[in-house]
Amino acid sequence: MILTDTKKIKYYTDMGVWANETLVDVFQKNVKDYPERIALADPLNKEQLVGSPAERISYADLGERVDILATKLLARGFKKDDIVIVQLPNIWELTLIYMALARIGAIFSPLPMQWREKEFNYICDLSQSVSYISVKNFAGFDHIDMVKKVAKDHPSLKDIITLDELKKMSEGEADVAQLNAIEIGSNDIFSLCWSSGTESNSKGCPMSHNNWLAQVKVMTKAVGVWNDRCQVILCTAPMVNMTGVGIGLVNWLFSGGTTVFHHPFDGEVFFKQMATENITTTLLVPALLNMILKHPQVSELNLSTVEKIMTGSAPPSAWSLEEFKKRWGIDVGCGWGQTEGTAIMSGAEDIPDAAKRSRFYPNWSIRRSESPVEGIEIKVVDLDSGKALTKVGDIGQLAYKGPNVFPGYFRRPDLSETSFDSDGYFYTGDLFRVEDDGYVSFFDRCKDIIIRGGNNISAQEIENMLQAHPKVLDAAAVAMPDERLGERICVYIVLAEGVESLALSELTDFMRDQNIAIYKLPERLEITDVIPRNPVGKIVKPQLREDIAKKLKAEGVKL
Repeated sequence: MILTDTKKIKYYTDMGVWANETLVDVFQKNVKDYPERIALADPLNKEQLVGSPAERISYADLGERVDILATKLLARGFKKDDIVIVQLPNIWELTLIYMALARIGAIFSPLPMQWREKEFNYICDLSQSVSYISVKNFAGFDHIDMVKKVAKDHPSLKDIITLDELKKMSEGEADVAQLNAIEIGSNDIFSLCWSSGTESNSKGCPMSHNNWLAQVKVMTKAVGVWNDRCQVILCTAPMVNMTGVGIGLVNWLFSGGTTVFHHPFDGEVFFKQMATENITTTLLVPALLNMILKHPQVSELNLSTVEKIMTGSAPPSAWSLEEFKKRWGIDVGCGWGQTEGTAIMSGAEDIPDAAKRSRFYPNWSIRRSESPVEGIEIKVVDLDSGKALTKVGDIGQLAYKGPNVFPGYFRRPDLSETSFDSDGYFYTGDLFRVEDDGYVSFFDRCKDIIIRGGNNISAQEIENMLQAHPKVLDAAAVAMPDERLGERICVYIVLAEGVESLALSELTDFMRDQNIAIYKLPERLEITDVIPRNPVGKIVKPQLREDIAKKLKAEGVKL
């Protein structure tokens, strides 16, 4: 499935940044070059997560199992360009299915474990997925049963495969000749991840092999280049979007290293993995940086083998970066990026000062010599005039283009048309400030999202759902600051006429009944007489965020 237009393909191919290599080619080279090297290591608590013991898989074993599973998938009716929804936690079998699907030219479409029927129904309808792969029991929830109950509503869905079935399918013999006959190009789509973004429904972000190979070179600004040394990556982010797929899968492929899986975050498991797995590289979102530094046993944490830590999803505190440097001598690399493929990253080599690195990113249109990939262009655009801003202190929307950017939202030409300009720049929806010396700094989000523990949550989705509650006249959802998760959800509610009281549990029960992801449930309720709105009817969110911050401070909550 090629979604990139021929003009763009020619442009980046002629530039030399896109070639004919695929991520399958990269994987097979790793299997050949490092057959005995451990490719994947399960989390120590895998049995607790999915009911099966933790395993360690070599490249030789993984390569064989990928080919066997790919052969079995073909026999089962899977074919090139089929889209398959995968809902698995960070375990080695997740990589197995990703690479087996890529081997036959099919496309993996991963979902977070927290997503439920509502999210699945929308994504299955839009993607016309042919199969669903998951685990029967994760944290007490049966994902397989959930999909079986709604399968009749999705004519495209022909197959539901459990984790146990998947493992059995990876045993037997492979038909390598049949697999090699499948033509897979570097501009074919490799993955279809989903951005929760700011819309009520998620947006599909297809990325080709070439998109990803450009993106991983951007990532080297924060995680380094490893050549023949074995990079041991602790993947703490769920391998379902740009962050997790980028660090745990594509960076793993690019480096020929070892991925050690971890998620959801468990302090005890994290400490043990750091002590026993010889971790060299990991990604820790700002909330995790803070959580680790404030852990009661932080003085016992062994980071002696760690060379690179990357952080992202939100700007980290200068304090956390300085503490990691002071305690362990580790310079944390910083990154800003989106599932759409946009990304700016920097390490200590680029910005030595931790306080500056926590806020500033290089504008590679100006600091071209520092750009890891040719063809990346960045501009800050005035919201009203659409003109590029260059004066220090100016604030506007960041627009971005490059060989790492996705071709457009999957089967949503309406969104794609309004997201790209005529010059091919993607408008990110994030506000940046123009800084001195060719830098920009993140300022705020144009769009209204709440980022809870690294999960993007649409305030609009919550508001729209709560508007249907019989006791609710009007609703607004805002982020309230939280020391551990970064942000939590607070809802302001205007009661319907005649209603005298409303409990938070009534709202969350109402939302649970609609099968919404658990992390989207509000955690604080404020009853108000009116929701502040501007003259055109839009909610004035800054006023509400300021109100909840003041209330938390008055209550003695540490922000």
